[in-house]
Amino acid sequence: MVAPGGRGGGGGFRGGRDGGRGRGRGPPGGRGRGGPPRGGPMKRDGGRGRGGAPRGGGRGRGGMKGNSRVVVEPHRHEGVFIAKGKEDALVTKNMVPGEAVYNEKRISVQNEDGTKVEYRVWNPFRSKLAAAVLGGVDEIWIKPGARVLYLGAASGTTVSHVSDIVGPTGVVYAVEFSHRSGRDLVNMSKKRTNVIPIIEDARHPAKYRMLVGMVDVIFSDVAQPDQARILALNASYFLKQEGHFVISIKANCIDSTVPAEAVFAQEVKKLQAEQFKPMEQVTLEPFERDHACVVGGYRMPKKQKPTS
Repeated sequence: MVAPGGRGGGGGFRGGRDGGRGRGRGPPGGRGRGGPPRGGPMKRDGGRGRGGAPRGGGRGRGGMKGNSRVVVEPHRHEGVFIAKGKEDALVTKNMVPGEAVYNEKRISVQNEDGTKVEYRVWNPFRSKLAAAVLGGVDEIWIKPGARVLYLGAASGTTVSHVSDIVGPTGVVYAVEFSHRSGRDLVNMSKKRTNVIPIIEDARHPAKYRMLVGMVDVIFSDVAQPDQARILALNASYFLKQEGHFVISIKANCIDSTVPAEAVFAQEVKKLQAEQFKPMEQVTLEPFERDHACVVGGYRMPKKQKPTS
């Protein structure tokens, strides 16, 4: 006779109808391969089953809860805000309240007059521009009412935040070559009237010259070996004189055999040769490895030498 609930050591069948019918020698009350069926009758009171609380219970969106304790303050870059709560987050004012673009967290803040404003958290690990802002760049030149040409728009994660910043009076021309990413970009722009998606190769700006007007800023994130040339080509078509550029440089995709700093210096030289005037450079550590963001002006006026 086997102790009820025995382990059923030597195999046998896996526990009969009445619990421990295994053929082994397990100690009484052992683990018993039979016993009450696994996650069987005990399920009701949250025992063995899949756990008491319903699945996904209380998972929510966590983190930033838009209640009275979250204070949103304007950042020194116009159109960008900081949400101060349990932890601080970079946010932009949602142009399409109630809609998330890439499942980012949203924060609703109530004004004194009872109206609600919704902000979207801007994740620096997913956006080079947000990483540059947190890296302490002095000026991004993208502000409410600006016209921006965005090269390398991908699925439109950063584009959606640029769209929030420039607002309804600005416009973002978003160029992306990949049809797969372009599909998401086009779907995003259906809700955002200030985004104009262009599924075309940024190496051939002549192909979309009929769609893009003159712009104040070009943001380039194309990660190509000839990205300085691509930026210069687009600037010659669309960037106004004394306009500005922001370029994200990925060292690995230009030359992975030399240190990142050498690559950045070499790219800055290329930009200077193309009538750009780089004004500042920040690295995107700790958000991106071996990336830098260079910001500057285009066809800036020569300083007049004082006549003696």
